[in-house]
Amino acid sequence: MNTQTTAAVAAYTLTTGRLFGTAAAFLALAGVVLGVLALIRPAAARRRAMLALATGAAGLIVGGFVVGLAKGGPGTGYGVVGGWAALAIGLVATVLGGLALARSRRPGTPV
Repeated sequence: MNTQTTAAVAAYTLTTGRLFGTAAAFLALAGVVLGVLALIRPAAARRRAMLALATGAAGLIVGGFVVGLAKGGPGTGYGVVGGWAALAIGLVATVLGGLALARSRRPGTPV
């Protein structure tokens, strides 16, 4: 029987998985900021909404890859926490971008 144990990595060690997970979470967070700005400021709302959709989707995709390729749980250095955060924040960014895009397409709303 082949049993593998994954050794925990030091908390401050920046591994490739942690780097990608953190970058995806920050990318998705930028999408949330753009989505909120598109909702509260009507000037250039369509462009901000499209950017929020794009960055949210990118955060979802990269976060999904990080979580999908991880071989261990939190604390193993695979970036699982950042990946799950990117998935959650990317979903919020995508929803906000979609709402802002739908609002910018309504007749009678300033563009």
